Amino acid sequence: MGPKTTKVYEALRARLAAGEYAAGEKFPSERTLVEELGIGRTALRQVLARLVAEGALEVRGRSSYRVPGAVSVDRPEGLEPWRIHGERDLYDNRWVKLQLWDVQPPGMEPFEHHVVRLHHVAVTAVLDDQDRVLMMWRYRFVPQQFGWELPGGIVDEGEDPADTALREVVEETGWRPKSLEHVVTYQPMVGMVDSPHEIFVGHGAEKAGEPTDLEEAGHIEWVPLADVPGLMARGELMGSGTLVALLHILASRRGPGVTTGR
Repeated sequence: MGPKTTKVYEALRARLAAGEYAAGEKFPSERTLVEELGIGRTALRQVLARLVAEGALEVRGRSSYRVPGAVSVDRPEGLEPWRIHGERDLYDNRWVKLQLWDVQPPGMEPFEHHVVRLHHVAVTAVLDDQDRVLMMWRYRFVPQQFGWELPGGIVDEGEDPADTALREVVEETGWRPKSLEHVVTYQPMVGMVDSPHEIFVGHGAEKAGEPTDLEEAGHIEWVPLADVPGLMARGELMGSGTLVALLHILASRRGPGVTTGR
């Protein structure tokens, strides 16, 4: 994209990031944007296609765009949470805490339940302008397996997860994302393990140097996004954070060359 087109892209991206358009809201028409921004229709469509590819917009019909995130299902009401009568530590160190909780589901007798507390984690998928994602080929000794992973790590106490995401990408890969967007927070094993995972998507990157975290760094490569379904089918995507981030990107995309397959 040329300077004018890039400026329009950055302006629309900033509007979306600032929440000027609600989830599910129809985006201004091409005619409106052409007149407002002083850009040609062909160049505008390049900008909109990029926003769609990044998941910032969804295509709804011919030349109609909406902000993603609309939800049609209502939250159920009238359900009661479990009661927690007490908890005690069984084991605790800097990496893991094992506890025993006294819990009581509605209408049932209390019982003891093990709870594992792990760290707060941030994971980042960095995309470039060639539809590639920054990944590491690493060996994990617990499953005794090599596989592809996204950079990520532990959120230090009092640290903003976005700062963690940026720091870990630089330390583990030597690349610095030009922008970061938080897309989801989730728990990987919600039945017993407490370990909040923050997922970020970055766009663009510049080489900042060589990886400084030698324990974490493996073979680093920009992997074509179109390869992700095949890597998933071969069982070569390691860790829930990697899977959640890449599935989010695939689900939000409508561009050519990216299919989920069977």
